[in-house]
Amino acid sequence: MILVDSSVWVDYFRGSITAQTDKLDRLLGREPLATGDLILAEVLQGFDSERDFKAAKRLLTTLLIVEIGGRDIAIPAARNYRLLRGHGITVRKTIDTMIATRCIESGLSVLHSDRNFDPFAAYLGLRVA
Repeated sequence: MILVDSSVWVDYFRGSITAQTDKLDRLLGREPLATGDLILAEVLQGFDSERDFKAAKRLLTTLLIVEIGGRDIAIPAARNYRLLRGHGITVRKTIDTMIATRCIESGLSVLHSDRNFDPFAAYLGLRVA
């Protein structure tokens, strides 16, 4: 299963054409997709109009919503952050560390356009869609 990150959803809802939004467009309705609870919040809070908010909510809530955090992810996420720091890499956002760790721990691939995920793929086995 593929978890779609907010970096792709934001571009998608803005109408930006990227390799990731093209892939998302091809996958929607054809493959089971997931997003995270924190991703859902990140994406929905960005809408100014109620109409756009409701349309995005309608689409996003048809997907499997994965709980990103919790104790079982927080501790491995801290370990992963520390491991990457040991390689001289500082991940800028804790939420990206949590998302990457959830994907690694749950065997999910991630569709993203955020460079914060690259070290997780290079050093920790994160699968990128």
